[in-house]
Amino acid sequence: MSGAFWEKPLSALDDAEWEALCDGCGRCCMQKFLDEDSGQILYTDVACQWLDANACTCRCYATRRERVAACMDIRMFKPWQYAWLPESCAYRLRHEGRPLPDWHPLLSGDRSSVKAAGVSMHGRFVSELEVPEEQWPGRIRPELSRGAQQTDG
Repeated sequence: MSGAFWEKPLSALDDAEWEALCDGCGRCCMQKFLDEDSGQILYTDVACQWLDANACTCRCYATRRERVAACMDIRMFKPWQYAWLPESCAYRLRHEGRPLPDWHPLLSGDRSSVKAAGVSMHGRFVSELEVPEEQWPGRIRPELSRGAQQTDG
């Protein structure tokens, strides 16, 4: 990897560049709902059981889609699906032609900058194994949902 590879179109990234673009916030692993009236995507603080509470990374990343049928494969997204990602997500930002924020580890040089910026889910979620699914709607967190809007599709 050399230069500002993150400024390239997503389709031009190689595997290492693609993986490096992830800031490791863990927000994409939160359970979400679609408000059918408003089209807004509502994030909860309930995480996939495979999200590591300390590292905010998937504990079964290589086999995640075999273990979790609903796990998102961002590389296969249609344009409208990027709206399901957090507004701060580097994949969403680059898809929309926007720059990475200053706190992104590729710019700050520090993985802890995500937590310092208040973007990381570290210490801010519970596992889906701890909360019955019927209680998930009561765990919607508006501060996580800002900017998440369903579009065509």
